[in-house]
Amino acid sequence: MSEAILEAKDLHKNYGKGQTFVSVLRGVDLAVKEGEFLAIQGASGAGKSTVLHILGGLDRPDRGEVLYRNEDISKMLGGRLDAVRNRTFGFVFQFYHLLGEFTALENVLMPEMIRQGLLGWPGKRKAARRRAQDLLERLGLGERLRHRPSELSGGEQQRVAIARALMPEPSVLLCDEPTGNLDSKTGAGIIEVLTELNRAGQTMIVVTHDKDMAALAHRTVRLADGRIRRGEK
Repeated sequence: MSEAILEAKDLHKNYGKGQTFVSVLRGVDLAVKEGEFLAIQGASGAGKSTVLHILGGLDRPDRGEVLYRNEDISKMLGGRLDAVRNRTFGFVFQFYHLLGEFTALENVLMPEMIRQGLLGWPGKRKAARRRAQDLLERLGLGERLRHRPSELSGGEQQRVAIARALMPEPSVLLCDEPTGNLDSKTGAGIIEVLTELNRAGQTMIVVTHDKDMAALAHRTVRLADGRIRRGEK
């Protein structure tokens, strides 16, 4: 693995005010190397999802920096941040966030359609459709392309969500409890999918309570009291 491509430096994040004030992050430092599979663990409310959202540009720290290839994305604004986030990060969540009226293939294509816009989409449609279909086939859903989410199992829906996240060929895949809504057998299938992606070179940061998934990571960090606890794997 090479030098770090994503770094968090002295991240602080607070929510609320007065009696509802909560200090979630209190100086988090983290560096992720290209090709690394990093697991983040900790008790509920420790700030794991907050770290993930800040790393991916979905939220901003109150203090600190997030560097992607030495460029601070935490200070970017508007369209520039959107562009960097959309081409750099893929997101997979515990709940699949699929659009129920669209097929599996259409769900995977939707973010690309939005990225290209009305003018750009016609020229990209064929190539995008081919890539989406290839991803779904790679994830074992070649026979489910035209099925809507209600016609898919939980594991199949999560595979669609993973395919959607991979569409822009992200540098970093960010996963927030990707097996948390699945039974153990189905979750094991998702773990296998993610580890295979990492073996193929995909950099990956996974927030997880799943000990089996964490055991397969190159490294595990633990959040406690808003900080990274020492003694990581």
